[in-house]
Amino acid sequence: MTPTNIPAIETSGLQKRYGKVHAVSGLDLRVERGEIFGLVGADGAGKTTTIQMLCTLSLPSAGKASILGMDTVEQAASIRERIGYMSERFNLYPTLTVEENLDFFARLRNIPRDAIEQRKKELLSFCRLEPFRRRQAEHLSGGMQKKLALACSLIHEPEVIFLDEPTTGIDPVSRRDFWKIITGFLSRGITVLVSTPYLDEAERFNRVAFMHQGQVIACDTPQRLKTKMAGEILEIRASPVPRAVATLGQAPFCGVPHLFGDTIHVVVDDAGKRRPEVEKLLEREGVTIESVRPVLPSLEDAFVIRLAGPETKTASPGPHKDFTGAPAQEHGRSAVTVRVSELTRRFGDFAAVDRVSFEVRRGEIFGLLGPNGSGKTTTIRMITGLLAPTSGSALVLGQDMAREAGVVHSKMGYMSQKFSLFTDLTVEENMNLYGGLYGLSASQLEERKKWVLDMAGLRGKEKLMPLELSGGWKQRLALGCTIIHGPEVIFLDEPTAGVDPLSRRSFWELIQELAFKGTTMFITTHYMDEAEHCHRLGLMYRGKLVALGSPLQLKTERVKGQLAEVVSSDYARALQLLSADARYRQVSLFGSTIHVTVDDATTASPEIKGLLESGNVSVYSVSRIPFAMEDVFISLVEEHEGQAISPTGPKA
Repeated sequence: MTPTNIPAIETSGLQKRYGKVHAVSGLDLRVERGEIFGLVGADGAGKTTTIQMLCTLSLPSAGKASILGMDTVEQAASIRERIGYMSERFNLYPTLTVEENLDFFARLRNIPRDAIEQRKKELLSFCRLEPFRRRQAEHLSGGMQKKLALACSLIHEPEVIFLDEPTTGIDPVSRRDFWKIITGFLSRGITVLVSTPYLDEAERFNRVAFMHQGQVIACDTPQRLKTKMAGEILEIRASPVPRAVATLGQAPFCGVPHLFGDTIHVVVDDAGKRRPEVEKLLEREGVTIESVRPVLPSLEDAFVIRLAGPETKTASPGPHKDFTGAPAQEHGRSAVTVRVSELTRRFGDFAAVDRVSFEVRRGEIFGLLGPNGSGKTTTIRMITGLLAPTSGSALVLGQDMAREAGVVHSKMGYMSQKFSLFTDLTVEENMNLYGGLYGLSASQLEERKKWVLDMAGLRGKEKLMPLELSGGWKQRLALGCTIIHGPEVIFLDEPTAGVDPLSRRSFWELIQELAFKGTTMFITTHYMDEAEHCHRLGLMYRGKLVALGSPLQLKTERVKGQLAEVVSSDYARALQLLSADARYRQVSLFGSTIHVTVDDATTASPEIKGLLESGNVSVYSVSRIPFAMEDVFISLVEEHEGQAISPTGPKA
């Protein structure tokens, strides 16, 4: 065993170069044993490259790194025996069962046969996979596959585990379960280094390093990173959002405005002094104000503002001219552009989508939410005419998409999860190709290319290949190609999965602008703060539409009980104690706090305090807070989870 005074991970001047590109430059880190340490950064910041060097999968160009006191170059073989690694694209064998995958990785690690059964039993219980041990990996949901990949990484009982964006692309319920498992590592003394694009996850870590262009620009506890942020934050709820953002972006006393959920956050020097000035400025520009109030910064505030720079003004998404050259107008808002009636799709006896009905109006941002495998993508494929329904109908702009899809394709845009870009064509060549496919004339194409380049911030990048762009820039290019023909309805299927927070903010500013101009936006997403952007939401579960309404309606009308937020000295232990108590039906980690659904927060507060203090956990506060969208999502999903799950059936 390694002495406890030797750090789990230590780097000094660590570098990785690819030609003239410095992927990692002069990295100095020290991670203590038993820490959960996070790497957070934009696409291309160097997070994955750093993890690969620490896992001995890539040699450094300069500098040194050690794991448990062992040099990553000279003692790589010894290190591999004592670490676990789960990449973003984890390696499971799809045709093997859960148990067979564990057996394979156990043999790969040369674990004695008499020890394998005991370790399998512990891991299946720990990761809650025991009921599915005989199910093939390819028939597990995305969240279960992640948990199985984690179990395979733990089969040899590593002392340090590296997780590269482990929860990207899985729904909030699966993310919550995954992080319950990770917090269990603390009691086992395992050191965890994890990279993530989710800033609410980073709130859980003991310490966080912000990476930018291969360097660590800040490293501290989440709390200290937030308190070090210059200035104060005003949270603004107002409409129309694009006009509010544009107005604030031009105010000399405001930093760059950023969209956070359904609110705008802006940094000012003095929130009390600037609040009336902000209100007066917005009212003068015809913006309707719901509320302006000072708020404490989140870690995402600190990250986005540090990267964007509080003083750097960017082109704001104010009202642009549309493709015809006419000023943007809010016309025909009551017109229904998408009408879904009893839409059903069966695969054999399995109903992937089961009698779903809803309407979407012009200029509306409509969000479709649901756990992995709930039927969201199947629904969007039927609405866009890519998949024929078993029964029911989907009408877009009045045309039945099962029979007349060709009539409206020129008025639609569809951006899939995979960003349908041609990697062997440049940015400009991709736009030329899509413009040609949509039948644009040469003059129309030139005008619309200029509009897309300006709107998406791609000017100057016309000659680059998609592979040379970061994830955020690829996303903007894909959106640009999707809307180059000026569609009336745009379908976006999980467009921001795995994209860093700064790029997601910019992307949503574009979506807000397009909707403001009258374009219908239909989007699926796993990010609950993104769901707050939508005018209305539909929640799918096991193929059925189980909730429909505005974010405010769902948060106030569809959730039972009240929400208590618990702040304590040991969130991992507090989570364990509260989850084991039958009085609390929903217990979830939110950052470094715990959300507990109770019948009455006033009555529950002393009960929760007494329970935790009896378990040697100090309680700093138990207070009632409004339900967030993620609370609603988890609550509604759990409400519909009464059906038994077959351990050998189709996808869970």
